[in-house]
Amino acid sequence: MRYFLSIDYGGTNTKVILFDEEGQQRAVSSFGTMKIEEKPGYREVDLQKAWSGIAQGIRQVLEESQVPVGQVAAVATIGHGKGLYLLDKTGKEFVNGILSTDERASQLAKKFESRLDEIWPLTKQHVVGVQNPVLLRWLKEEQPQVYEQIGAVLSAKDFVRFKLTGLIHQEIGDASGNHWINFETGTYDSRITDFFQIPEIYDILAPLVDYKEIVGGVSAQAAAETGLLEGTPVIGGLFDIDACAIGSGVLSSDTFSIISGTWNINTYPSKKAASKESGLMHSYFPNRDFLVEAGSPTSAGNLDAMIKMLMMEEIQHLKQTGGSIYDLLEVFLAETDARFNKILFFPFLYGNNIGQNAEACFFGLTTQSSKSEMIRAVYEGVVFAHKQHIDQLIAGLGQAPKVLRLSGGATNSPGWMQMFADILNVSVETVDATELGGLGGAISCLQALDHLTLEQAVSAMVRVKERFEPQASETMIYNQKYQVYQNLLLAMAPAWKELCQLRKNLD
Repeated sequence: MRYFLSIDYGGTNTKVILFDEEGQQRAVSSFGTMKIEEKPGYREVDLQKAWSGIAQGIRQVLEESQVPVGQVAAVATIGHGKGLYLLDKTGKEFVNGILSTDERASQLAKKFESRLDEIWPLTKQHVVGVQNPVLLRWLKEEQPQVYEQIGAVLSAKDFVRFKLTGLIHQEIGDASGNHWINFETGTYDSRITDFFQIPEIYDILAPLVDYKEIVGGVSAQAAAETGLLEGTPVIGGLFDIDACAIGSGVLSSDTFSIISGTWNINTYPSKKAASKESGLMHSYFPNRDFLVEAGSPTSAGNLDAMIKMLMMEEIQHLKQTGGSIYDLLEVFLAETDARFNKILFFPFLYGNNIGQNAEACFFGLTTQSSKSEMIRAVYEGVVFAHKQHIDQLIAGLGQAPKVLRLSGGATNSPGWMQMFADILNVSVETVDATELGGLGGAISCLQALDHLTLEQAVSAMVRVKERFEPQASETMIYNQKYQVYQNLLLAMAPAWKELCQLRKNLD
């Protein structure tokens, strides 16, 4: 039996997962991604600490699984898209990595977006503040001493692959989502770096590799740090939205891939790009179709944060008894329905999906409101944010999907999955693996070693676990709530603008 190791480096959690060649999970190690938030809107990570945690996670998985290390046939790295990971001119880490929820360059991105017509025919990509070129331009303006030392520009999973192999490459799917690729040629283009006014970066862009290409082997140093065998094949790896899509078995626009994690990401593969007017994003799908995307940092991370704000007493009590707050909330979801709460929550703790300076808030609180009602409103608000993006995708595609395949932390909650089906009014399926990004990595390992097509590898390793059907009575109530949610978004726009200005004035 062969085994495949996936390292899934996310903005909230980082996981190391071992799969067998039939797609069965054998062991998982998970830890919180060690974010640094020293300034408002700045979200970074210490690269040495991140790698140390990953190396320890690999050792833990190998020990727990009891799989002989010689049977680990290949390693795949998966990572959050966008953000920025830099090496200096000697190929060493020298500054913190920047996570995909960072907001420092958001205003700069708006300036480039206003000139989008100049670059759209090449990149088919809108401009957001956490894309590599925008962050690099920000560094050029704000931290020139850092900018001048840059020797390599990587994505999150490219950095992990570099630590495994010592080799510097950029995988093309991630590069395309990061606004580096000319979609007409499939290559870098100096007109892109010129557009972002960082022409000197063009000559240091890392060589491009394919997701299933064997890029190199585990280095002697990485072997000593991780317990892997030196020379174990390491493949190009996957942008996490690609990994979750193929790990969910999503290969056509009949099925949408929905990720509910740090980011609210909703995608479908397509032979053609969406229009500029749709506001949708693009990257390369593994088969070089377009992966059409609508997303924002408005998903399950909001629930984690609100639970910590509202339920620390319950969390501490459960720690003493060995219980889990999420098990308690699962019972709560099963015992309540759409009529339980009359509160609405906007899940904008880490950013929003309306293109304004909107911030998280509750509407409808009274003296009779309870923490339970507020927490259920958070669950619902996250799904409403997903619905806003899914409606965008449906409008761009011209038809609704037949089914949604869910991945991310929310899939651990059957009650939340039922809520997704009820609010979105579409059948929802989960897959027989808890770590679908990791499964996508294992699928690409199987392709790399056995030279299978994507369809063949997915067929061999993906199995549907559960299906949730919409309940008409619940959908009717949620439709009423969602209409009010939309009306409040419009009504609040000027107030949010004033609130953000007040924050600046008081800083």
